[in-house]
Amino acid sequence: MIPFSILDLAIIKKNADAADAYKRSLDLAQHAEQWGYSRFWLAEHHNMPNVGSSAPTILMGHIAQGTKKIRVGSGGIMLPNHSPLMVAEQIGTLETLYPGRIDLGLGRAPGTDQKTAAALRRGRVETVNDFPADLKSLQTYFSSDNANASVRAFPAEGLGVPIYLLGSSMSSAVLAAQERLPYVFASHFAPTYFLQAVRHYKANFKASEKLKKPYVMACVNVIAADTEEEAHFLATSFYQMALGIIRGKSYPLMPPVEDMSQIWTEQEAAAIQNMMAVTYVGTKTTVKAGLEHLIQITGIDEVMITTNIYDHDARLKSFELTADVMKSLSKEMV
Repeated sequence: MIPFSILDLAIIKKNADAADAYKRSLDLAQHAEQWGYSRFWLAEHHNMPNVGSSAPTILMGHIAQGTKKIRVGSGGIMLPNHSPLMVAEQIGTLETLYPGRIDLGLGRAPGTDQKTAAALRRGRVETVNDFPADLKSLQTYFSSDNANASVRAFPAEGLGVPIYLLGSSMSSAVLAAQERLPYVFASHFAPTYFLQAVRHYKANFKASEKLKKPYVMACVNVIAADTEEEAHFLATSFYQMALGIIRGKSYPLMPPVEDMSQIWTEQEAAAIQNMMAVTYVGTKTTVKAGLEHLIQITGIDEVMITTNIYDHDARLKSFELTADVMKSLSKEMV
């Protein structure tokens, strides 16, 4: 079985609010565990009025309390924004409340603009050495070996919460291999170094007690529907959201449109196509062919799906169709 999971940003729709986004996220998670998804992760973003996931640990609790078995995690917590002690305490609390269901995905990027990052970090300037050191501190707080230290993290101490390293560059691949951690690549919006990073990680990974072999997850965009025409129509909401990234603005999730050429320029369309190159839009047949090719050329161990569709029922349908695709692929690849 090739595991498949979900990354959610609690995107706010036009003429809706964050409460609506959180309600839809929980409903999606409840359906997802019925369809066989392994994990439901939430990303950390700040100073973005139409992205509801500014506090992923709180949203993790919201999702975990409303589900029964799906793993719930951060995709990720941007560690430079936080004290490792506080992250350990919060994640340890979640793991205590929902034992065996919590994942801790960590990233190094700020998840926001530089001014907001400075406000989050209260003027702390990160160096290249800070993230590995913070990671080591966080791991120490979770370790039972920290029992005699003067500073301890409760209730995290001794809990086996799995840690995943997120990234979109070669430096993250190098660190994931060095630290012998599972590696999650953000190919859904930063595909440039995807293949190179995965190859380096696999070639340089050394087994540890917790992880015997390299483990790679890749996040991809998928929009699936019963027809090609419907899928491409639904995808225009995703393209409009991506257009906000190109223009440096935060757009709400907009209704789909018949013609994107009335909204973006040719240059913007090309830029989005490059940025969102690891995107699969179409019927189950089309999506299956794309994901099968991805798995074959990369050798990834798990696929993480992100899907931004305006209509909630259509979004649910897309995730259900994608689950069917992944189950079919798993059977064929045995």
